[in-house]
Amino acid sequence: MKQEKVQDLVQQMTLDEKIAQCLQLSPFLFKGTNKNAELTGPLLQEMKLTDAHTENAGSVLGSSSALDMIGIQEAYLKTNRLGIPLVFMADVIHGYKTVFPIPLALGCSFDRETVRVMAEVSALEATADGHHVTFSPMLDLVRDPRWGRVMESTGEDPFLNSELGKAMVDGYQGDASMLNENLKRMAACVKHFAAYGAAEAGLEYNTVNMSTRELYQNYLPAYNAAIQAGAKLVMTAFNVVDGIPATMNKWLNRTVLREEMDFDGVLISDWGAVAEVINHGTARNPKEAAQFSMEAGVDLEMMTTCYIHELKSLIEEGKLSESLLDEAVLRMLNLKNDLGLFEDPYRGLKDSNRASDILTKESRQKARAAGVESAVLLENKNQLLPLDKTTKIALLGPLATSPDILGGWNVYGEEKDGINVETGLREVFDSITTVSTDYTELSEKDKVAVKSAVENTDVVVVALGEKNEWGGEAGSLATIRLPEAQYDLAKFVRTLGKPVVITLFNGRPLEVKELAESSDALLELWFPGTEAGRVTADLLSGKSNPSGKLSMSFPQTTGQIPVYYNHLRTGRPQTPENKGERYVSHYLDIPNEPFYPFGYGKSYSEFELTTGNLPKQLKLGESLHVEVTIKNTSKIAGKEVIQVYLQDVTASISRPVKELKAFEKVTLLAGEEKTVTFELNSEAFSFYNHQLEKVQESGLHRVFVGTSSEDVDVFEVEVGGYV
Repeated sequence: MKQEKVQDLVQQMTLDEKIAQCLQLSPFLFKGTNKNAELTGPLLQEMKLTDAHTENAGSVLGSSSALDMIGIQEAYLKTNRLGIPLVFMADVIHGYKTVFPIPLALGCSFDRETVRVMAEVSALEATADGHHVTFSPMLDLVRDPRWGRVMESTGEDPFLNSELGKAMVDGYQGDASMLNENLKRMAACVKHFAAYGAAEAGLEYNTVNMSTRELYQNYLPAYNAAIQAGAKLVMTAFNVVDGIPATMNKWLNRTVLREEMDFDGVLISDWGAVAEVINHGTARNPKEAAQFSMEAGVDLEMMTTCYIHELKSLIEEGKLSESLLDEAVLRMLNLKNDLGLFEDPYRGLKDSNRASDILTKESRQKARAAGVESAVLLENKNQLLPLDKTTKIALLGPLATSPDILGGWNVYGEEKDGINVETGLREVFDSITTVSTDYTELSEKDKVAVKSAVENTDVVVVALGEKNEWGGEAGSLATIRLPEAQYDLAKFVRTLGKPVVITLFNGRPLEVKELAESSDALLELWFPGTEAGRVTADLLSGKSNPSGKLSMSFPQTTGQIPVYYNHLRTGRPQTPENKGERYVSHYLDIPNEPFYPFGYGKSYSEFELTTGNLPKQLKLGESLHVEVTIKNTSKIAGKEVIQVYLQDVTASISRPVKELKAFEKVTLLAGEEKTVTFELNSEAFSFYNHQLEKVQESGLHRVFVGTSSEDVDVFEVEVGGYV
């Protein structure tokens, strides 16, 4: 439909119809589906909704199948006066029916293509079931692993999050201008705008308090990168930004998002967030909540009814301009038009059954590959791994046979389709003896069974980790330790005299010091998804070589949080020279450094990096080219992530000790050598000053090149200001 017709459609709509277009409801509130039908009447009454409201509502949240979507859309279009179709949105976060590793794991892949493929497969399957929009990518910068939704982020670094966010948008949408024809792609929604990942104490829905400069420097870049990549929607955050809830924050949504980032797509509230501004104490009642949110530019209200009940009187009383509502409705209709819904409200599903696109062998293989790319080898003492397939293995622990390996924010995947650890290992290794233990208890009976199982085996594999429910939304923890029974199991197994491999399945960085001490090899698999067991077997057997790098630091202990690599310097830094002195910045009981730093991860291969000569001087605005030659010096093919960091040594404001500015995962055969060139342009050298201007200043810069944020070679370059 041409833009003029879309605008004309807005003019034809009554005030009530326009207001309803800004309402999103769950599918069971609509006609055309039998799911939970008994809830429809009572819930409609509770929300004070009428048939007129549901017959004109703009969007559906989370339908369950193509059959449901077709039924709801058919029934809706029979009663909608102007024939404006519904748009169906859903939480498709790390896969649909084929579940990929959690986003935090995908961040550890340090691989744009792995992330793009995840999103592409997700869109393929989700659109086959009738979904049009995914509430992904989540690009909240996170530095606190106590927060349950850390599993949904890609980590603690603005640049890495930005690069992977762009890859996700590309995977979901493809060519955004062709969404009306790309029926196997879906619109992406960037969330949560803004700074949701900075909730104090890692407590879900808690307040956020930071300077505006910090917001611009570290928290906004990833959202902006995804928006510039063409994301069609943005979702508001639950938290306040500078004391004002994001959902009614006019400066944040109209000035920053609309004007500075030039976003012209749909802005949707998070679930209930419009009404929740009342709880924040910034609106007295639903009427004010509706007014302030609409004035802030929120186009679509998710699962509360402030707009539907209050906007009309606000407009009729002259307290709210109808032109603001018209803008919101136009954006909603433009989204539907971009998706081709006016031409075909079913996006091809009435013409062809696409069930064969879901949970295919090819998609499972892609999820398996993503799991391999995302796993991080933390320890491998005496090169215990990989194991020969003839190795006799004792498989122990709560995750040995558990189907709970899909990870949080998995709405549509089913455990019955997943491959657990035992199943995956039995497909590869000749001899497996399994003892499954409880997550939270280790009995004497368990110890007897464990000891018996270990006696006639060569290696012990202990599968430890979290339950899915311990993370995700509302999954905050005060401590990031596993239940003590799991540490006790690791320590007990260590006393039995056999080599020990610990495999971790979890949704957040954990306290792992005791696990590292109790094992010969420590492999972080996160929640790998549908192919979890096969991913585990691939890595333990050496069919695949670990190549993941931590996208989030692992603290020494919970009390060290937040600990992140790109922190600012202090006036009394602890250095190798002054360690032991009291009056420097340090803990008395633990090291300052994380237990495992950002960018860290081992391989079965060995690599050697050589950085070409860098210029000693650089003009302002001139790009720095960093040429790195990497050689696989081992007899095992593998992948290594080259990482390039910068430090602005002296600036008008204090700058971080280092910041990631470039990375590339390189594949090398045994003995192979490759050269990679990185270009660091003026943007890489720039930062926000106190006037919120992006500036590049003259001065000395350090360039760090290596394979983690700590394992680096250091070079110095004088930028500008030289004779």
